[in-house]
Amino acid sequence: MKSGLLKIALAVAVLFGAAAGYVWLQERNGAEGASYRLAKLERGPLTSVVAASGTLNAVTTVQVGSQISGQVKEIYADFNSAVKQDQVIARIDPATFELRVNQARADLDAAHSAVAVARSALAAQHAEVGRVKVTLAEALRDHERKKSLLEKNFVSSAELDRARSLVDATREQLKAVEAQIHVSLAQVQSALAAVKQRESLLKQAQVDVERTIIRAPVDGTVILRNVDAGQTVAASLQAPVLFTIARDLRDMQVEAAIDEADVGRLRGGQAATFTVDAFARRSFSGEIVQIRKSPVNVQNVISYTVVISARNPDLSLLPGMTANVRIVVEHRENALRVPNAALRFRPAGSPDAQPAADTGTVQQPGSQALQQFRHRLTEEVKPDAAQQARLEEIFAELRQKMVQLRENGDEATRKRQSERVRADMRARILEILRPEQKAAYERLLRELGARSPAAAGRLWVLEAGQPKAVEVRLGLSDGTSTELLEGSLSAGTQVIVGLSPAAANKRDGLPRLRLF
Repeated sequence: MKSGLLKIALAVAVLFGAAAGYVWLQERNGAEGASYRLAKLERGPLTSVVAASGTLNAVTTVQVGSQISGQVKEIYADFNSAVKQDQVIARIDPATFELRVNQARADLDAAHSAVAVARSALAAQHAEVGRVKVTLAEALRDHERKKSLLEKNFVSSAELDRARSLVDATREQLKAVEAQIHVSLAQVQSALAAVKQRESLLKQAQVDVERTIIRAPVDGTVILRNVDAGQTVAASLQAPVLFTIARDLRDMQVEAAIDEADVGRLRGGQAATFTVDAFARRSFSGEIVQIRKSPVNVQNVISYTVVISARNPDLSLLPGMTANVRIVVEHRENALRVPNAALRFRPAGSPDAQPAADTGTVQQPGSQALQQFRHRLTEEVKPDAAQQARLEEIFAELRQKMVQLRENGDEATRKRQSERVRADMRARILEILRPEQKAAYERLLRELGARSPAAAGRLWVLEAGQPKAVEVRLGLSDGTSTELLEGSLSAGTQVIVGLSPAAANKRDGLPRLRLF
């Protein structure tokens, strides 16, 4: 009994092993003959565009405020109201300001009266001068008469001295009256200045009364109203905004945020198209009218505002809409196109290569371009032992950052961040070099930039059932396909874009036996 069970168990074990071996051989043969997904090189139009989002705004938007504080008495304009320049759109209660006008006018009348009083005092002083001059002339005649009488001994010397004293006193009185005339003249000037001051206060009060009438500064449409009748506005440190008026909604503009990596490709006058969510099937056209040089930093991402014209004859576009902008940078009418997936494909066991920068992929650590850069850096810059150790640390950090970039973010984000990582690497290398080494290093960077190593790529074709690498030079890219500039491939050639689903799902090593 036991012998029969042992034989059955042994037979089952043999069958199980044979089945496992068979499955393993099938998997191995399948792995050796892995199938690939292929795509043909084609000729056709290729357009490079810069895509961004922005906000629609009127070309001229005016905020209408109040320069005075008070209670809003009347409102004559509402949302979407079409207004003309100098049209009354609101009124602030003018009662307080009219009282100030009346007070300023009364003060002005009082100032005019003060001028009249000062002029009267001046006339009286002039009259006093005439009287004193007459008295002085009489005193001089009396002095001369008594002088001649003294010579004949008809009067005493005391009489002559009194006459002389009277002349001197009259002369001093004349000087005092003349000085008083100057004082009166100054009082008249002061009164006249007070009149001008009161006139200015009156004009200011009248201006404040005029400011209680809020007028439209331009022709346009009211797109925002912030006040209601009866509301009190306070214009203390900053004028409150009562209305916002768009000057002409038929002529609008898109203010798009363009990444710093793309802004260098844009120029004024370039054509642009955009869509808005409200009219998803409609495309609007415009052109770049301004590239503002003021950078915008949002979470360490630098962008620049590009202003794009947007004609709106039917008033379908509204301020504040989000526009999805596409700016045509370059166009090829008959380009030899290769799918970007073919540029990213690498068969198992092949050395990494530098992918095209236009594809949006991240440079692989240990790539041929990076190895070439390191070799030339060592040969031409000739770093010492300490510098070489620092370079190894920098390249090690670069590899780690690149690995992290491949795992996070979309292609556009990876491209932008990888450019920053490489720029940081170049700056750190420059810091550790001596002055005589920096010239050689900068020359190396210029040469590499002139030869555009990022434009080099590698494609894989099937030859005798095995993938074969073909070096090519790449050009324009639209994010899906890339232009093939140089290489031995022609239109119609099939290139590898990836593994077939069955081959991609196979695992390395001993396959798992599936029992059901």
